[in-house]
Amino acid sequence: MSDHDQPRKERPYDRRELRSVPSLVLVSTGHGKGKSTAAFGTLLRSRGRDWPTACVQFLKSGTWRTGEEAMLRQLGVEWFSAGDGFSWDSTDLDESRAKAVAAWEFSAGLIAAGEHRMLLLDEISYPMNWGWIPVEDVVQALRSRPEDTSVFLTGREMPQPVIDVADTVTEMVAVKHAFASGIRARRGIDY
Repeated sequence: MSDHDQPRKERPYDRRELRSVPSLVLVSTGHGKGKSTAAFGTLLRSRGRDWPTACVQFLKSGTWRTGEEAMLRQLGVEWFSAGDGFSWDSTDLDESRAKAVAAWEFSAGLIAAGEHRMLLLDEISYPMNWGWIPVEDVVQALRSRPEDTSVFLTGREMPQPVIDVADTVTEMVAVKHAFASGIRARRGIDY
């Protein structure tokens, strides 16, 4: 029998060794489903604590109507869909790049302003990996953020310098996905 087959009988940490911090940098990355979904759950928690909260989406456009956007807006999350969709659907990658650059400049301003206790930069890894947004600029904004501003970043293949500055990093691993079996994304489950 392994240790995982039995309930723990002792606390796995010493509470006296833990410290409090005013904010965190969180990352959800990897090729599995659930990166944005995990971040949206954190936005729910933030709003549940009456924190000023915002989401900037780097790929999804304002024409996409997702369930999470509808509900989180109702709860008072400021929502900014700054992209124009998936890169393979773009008719003008120069325009897509310009939108991503503008979204980053806007996001950097939100971080620096310190008016939100939680900011989600959804799918920001893609424009960083494509060279549209300098990774160093993102890292600098995270390092110099106001004391009470937490930032959650999502997307596949998050650049290592962002991972290095983050406090919590979770990698979603694809074990099995309906899409790989030819099943379309489902409203209410995937968006």
